Amino acid sequence: MARANAAYYARRDPFADFVTSPEISQMFGELLGAWAESCWEAMGKPARVVLAEAGPGRGTLMADVLRLIERLIPQFAAAIDLWLIETSPRLREVQAQKLPKAKFADDLTGLPDGPLILLANEFLDALPIRQFRWTEEGWMERFVVDGAFVEWSCADVPREADAGQIVERCEAAEEFTKALAGRLAHSGGVALLVDYGSLRSTPGDSLQALRHGKPADPLANPGSADLTAHVDFEALSKLAKAAGVKVHGPLAQGSFLSRLGVYQRANVLARGKEPARAMKLMAEANRLADPAMMGTLFKVMALAAPELPVPAGFDL
Repeated sequence: MARANAAYYARRDPFADFVTSPEISQMFGELLGAWAESCWEAMGKPARVVLAEAGPGRGTLMADVLRLIERLIPQFAAAIDLWLIETSPRLREVQAQKLPKAKFADDLTGLPDGPLILLANEFLDALPIRQFRWTEEGWMERFVVDGAFVEWSCADVPREADAGQIVERCEAAEEFTKALAGRLAHSGGVALLVDYGSLRSTPGDSLQALRHGKPADPLANPGSADLTAHVDFEALSKLAKAAGVKVHGPLAQGSFLSRLGVYQRANVLARGKEPARAMKLMAEANRLADPAMMGTLFKVMALAAPELPVPAGFDL
């Protein structure tokens, strides 16, 4: 999965196959910009703060975040040390055109020291998973050989499952979360993780592929499709807490954005616009927050240094 996705992102425009929240509407990035500013204030308005995004795609999200910050909170804008965590040389070129002030890192260890505000939207779902299946002979792990799944026996997986059920584990997401939580606990700051998955760890095969915008066989033509899997927020939450940070959420994206004022923002943007444009803005807000669309499928979780209060959007 890791090799296939690396090849896919190196050669193709992934946004020809799927659309993320920042590409749907500027409101998503603007609300996250306001959220970041509120976190900066809670951190005591440090004179320098690392603002980073993991998996920044085309740079759309961060461009929207910065536009709001630079327009409304110049003191915060002056404090920002902007970084993008990206490994694809092709995507780095795209991001650099949109965000010329950004510096790049391959992973968290490449970020400079100091307080951190990190955003990650649809980043964890593309990290490689392992799959295990419970059988009468015990746990079997799935591998890929010559374009097909094969299974070999393995040590017990510490989770209950019924016969035939598949359990997934994303060690890359676990390591990222532990490293991020350790960084926040030591240097201060907050992170916002937005992705699709379930609130609780549940068995099941969530590996999927998109090719030309349509579901595809994940094992066919490696590198030609975007491979993703659902994020296990419960497992990541436990790891983050063990590393010494506060965990807020996860909660549904619709609830989070509604608390941040997505519909109020849509009304402000629609004011004075032509009816067709106004209706489009409201439709964008609905697509992001409506439970029947992206509002329930996507979850939002924040990790925060122990001394920080509950971030905006997570307070009841």
